[in-house]
Amino acid sequence: MELGKWMDISEEIQNSIKGNGPVVALESTIISHGMPFPQNLETALEVESIIRKEGALPATIAVIEGRIKIGLSNLELEQFAQGTKTVKVSSRDLPLAILQKQDGGTTVAATMICARMAGISIFVTGGIGGVHRGSEKTMDISGDLMELARTNVAVVCAGIKSILDIPRTLEYLETQGVPVIGYRTDEFPAFYTTTSGYSVQSRINTAEEIARCMKVKWELGLEGGMVIANPVLREDAMDEEVIEEAITKSLKEASEKGIDGKAVTPFLLERISQLTDRESLKTNIALVFNNALLGARIASAYKHEF
Repeated sequence: MELGKWMDISEEIQNSIKGNGPVVALESTIISHGMPFPQNLETALEVESIIRKEGALPATIAVIEGRIKIGLSNLELEQFAQGTKTVKVSSRDLPLAILQKQDGGTTVAATMICARMAGISIFVTGGIGGVHRGSEKTMDISGDLMELARTNVAVVCAGIKSILDIPRTLEYLETQGVPVIGYRTDEFPAFYTTTSGYSVQSRINTAEEIARCMKVKWELGLEGGMVIANPVLREDAMDEEVIEEAITKSLKEASEKGIDGKAVTPFLLERISQLTDRESLKTNIALVFNNALLGARIASAYKHEF
């Protein structure tokens, strides 16, 4: 594949990959559609800083003017964070975004694809997509889950966004053969909260053991990613009743307004933030920082396995 035809990898990231250095992929939908300005820019810069302090390199991935970018400069991040015409790009949208020279925030699915193309094995996000509530009627299932089943990238997240159907998402991942590892937890986290009432497949307590698990999986020829569920710190977590009430109300409003497809999640996140007096946004930012720390440590440990 001639990557240079469609993709630009920053010189710093290229050199690290060639030298077998630790690199952590970062999505850009959280910047373009997950948070308002300037919190989105501040969060993106701090996440990159956390990863660098742990000895790894951050590679924020986005589509800019129809080019897949692996590793953004601070200026590119600032411009991207303030974009008003940025589209949400999942796996199916990549060809069109490139063809039409769009600016696009890459979802978990699209970021996994681009990371794999560039040779990056670990990816940090806030939460993955999943099976939507009411999916028995709508068939709304995130493309993130299919990508996890076929793309060799491990994803560090705080579980799935609790606006989704957690048990059905876990069932889907099991069916697709995707390992769900809990980092120092036996229970799958629910993004804003540390617990969901549902168990992870297995608990692993160190970044080094997670890295070894990744290595064994792919050396066995078992295609697909891994979910590394890292609960938000208890001091940053939200009250379960408060967040569930906000989610229920937001889902009802989305249904009444006929909001569906790619517009659902950005609407819900913003509405939940309003209903919780921005407390959910604070938790969102905190959990991304926590995931960045773990992701950088896993990336470093994974490279030491080779």
